[in-house]
Amino acid sequence: MTLEFDDLLRLIDERSAAFRAAIGSAPSLDAQVPTCPEWTLFDLAEHLGEGRRAWAATVAAGPADAKAAPVDVAPAPREREALLAWLAESTELLQDALREAGPDRGCWTWWGGSQSPQTAGAVARHQLQQVAVHTYDAQLTAGAPQPLPEDVALDGVDEFLSTCCAGPYRWPYEPAVVVYDAVEAPSWRLSLAADGVRVTRGGDERADASFRGTAGELVLALYGRVPATSLKIEGDAGIFDLLAAWEPEVI
Repeated sequence: MTLEFDDLLRLIDERSAAFRAAIGSAPSLDAQVPTCPEWTLFDLAEHLGEGRRAWAATVAAGPADAKAAPVDVAPAPREREALLAWLAESTELLQDALREAGPDRGCWTWWGGSQSPQTAGAVARHQLQQVAVHTYDAQLTAGAPQPLPEDVALDGVDEFLSTCCAGPYRWPYEPAVVVYDAVEAPSWRLSLAADGVRVTRGGDERADASFRGTAGELVLALYGRVPATSLKIEGDAGIFDLLAAWEPEVI
């Protein structure tokens, strides 16, 4: 499924509020984030807020060949209530930029050439996943992790494969087909070859490896938040390790 633009904006707001709730309930902002061990909870909040502000400026800059200049962002406040207000403002800046642009306006992105377009709508789609996964990080750190909402997760599997994997990229290993099979929806097939990588939906052709779980479990595995071995695996599980280490190069 691909969420509509208004749904993306609504869910960004919802996940951002959930992130702030996790920050607000955590015993300490100095707690180490288990899924991002180089960061404290404060570092995670700072990253999320600064990133949303940077993407707001990028969306506002316009067409795909006009990346915004670096944003001069005031340091994130260390006092918790002030930090929560700063995070809320970060989300508002991003949302304002996205609403002003609309889903079809061109926008610089780092994923040029992938199966995802370089538009503000695609930015909104990716931003939802960034906020959702980091909300899981914050909830886990606060001791109360929650599953990703089903609609967010279903869109998240497709978004990750389309944005981070599929495109005119050389697969330097043996050609392979990998199936990501969500409990709630038809599967995704990732075809990996020297002449490019593509993702399609459904089909029952041969696969070299398949990974099955809820859509939320698949998203968390794709982002390295849970091990691939937590999924039901059939075939060559080593392909997942190759994918995790792969750095796509344009052909």
